[in-house]
Amino acid sequence: MKRQNEATAVAPALETAEIPDKLYFRIGEVAQLAGIKPYVLRFWETEFPFLGPKKSDTGHRLYRRKDVEVVLEIKRLLYEQRFTIEGARKLLETRSKARPNARAKPLRPPKRRKQGELFDSGAERFEVVRAALEEILKILK
Repeated sequence: MKRQNEATAVAPALETAEIPDKLYFRIGEVAQLAGIKPYVLRFWETEFPFLGPKKSDTGHRLYRRKDVEVVLEIKRLLYEQRFTIEGARKLLETRSKARPNARAKPLRPPKRRKQGELFDSGAERFEVVRAALEEILKILK
């Protein structure tokens, strides 16, 4: 019962939340705007790959206006619409694919492979090239 009361109390806050006209927001400011705790934002960063604030030289998270809008949307989906985290993630990913100007997922470094694995797939191509070069050599003799 308490959970339902919290959800209904949150709904008006979402509608009236106005984002100040600033370039960057710190995690505390975003948490206050969204009405959630900072640790929830840090958790959402791990669950929603497109939510990735920049970090300052001192290591503080700096959210842009778009990040704040995404946080408010995530909160609306989770608390008001009662989506699961996975459902909200999938919905937001499909929306971002539908919009060409949407933020892309951050690029991740390629998986490290052993040296022997790097050249296994190209061995067949080398044999084809070698055979072709041998044919050319025969023609030139």
